Amino acid sequence: MPIVKYPRAAEPLWHEWDRKAQKYGLRHTVYGINGDQYTGEWLDNLKHGKGTQLWKHSGAIYNGDWKCGKRDGYGSYSTPDPMTKEYQKVYAGWWRKDKRCGYGTMFYASGERYEGEWSSGLRSGWGRMCYRDGSIYEGQWVADRPDGQGVLCLPNNNRYEGGWKDGKKHGPGRFFYLDKGQLLEGIWVTDVPKCGIVIDLSRDEAPAPTRYPIPKIELADPDGVLAEAQAMFDDSQN
Repeated sequence: MPIVKYPRAAEPLWHEWDRKAQKYGLRHTVYGINGDQYTGEWLDNLKHGKGTQLWKHSGAIYNGDWKCGKRDGYGSYSTPDPMTKEYQKVYAGWWRKDKRCGYGTMFYASGERYEGEWSSGLRSGWGRMCYRDGSIYEGQWVADRPDGQGVLCLPNNNRYEGGWKDGKKHGPGRFFYLDKGQLLEGIWVTDVPKCGIVIDLSRDEAPAPTRYPIPKIELADPDGVLAEAQAMFDDSQN
């Protein structure tokens, strides 16, 4: 029985060109139509691996890990100073799906600095914030605000230790007035102390103590009064 051979259909030339145009592995600088530049690794025509991106409009630059076209892994993001044109680091740390996620350090234009955990681009978890006025907060964060347990140290060395909610002192806490040698222990609601006990603390060592010491508490049951206030606060949170 005779064998019939059919000629193979010729592959369109554009198929070969398309394969060559697909970006895969390490490539030289690729320029976008808007002037952006990327130098680094690719996978399936997407930025993937190590690479550096330069945005023409803002002049910002990112150098680090990529995954499926997005910043993912460890990398640093910098922007040019408007006056000197020198690059200033804005963020160095971990990313996930183009957003800050994990542990990283943020440098703000005002001179403030945050070092700690992030989630979906927001400060969330445990972190330390150094403010412009010299104050330092270290503790828990939720959605970019202090929330949970934390310590705020003020420039005059006074400090607050206790609960926070939506960026304000909230719940049981202690405020150390080290400049006066006093301690306020009580309950705060949206930054305002609602009830508590004030006592002298290392009064003789304080730089500016009050003229007279705090008199002895004459309440029959001061601990019971504070416990009752605590119970009222707990009920209001439920």
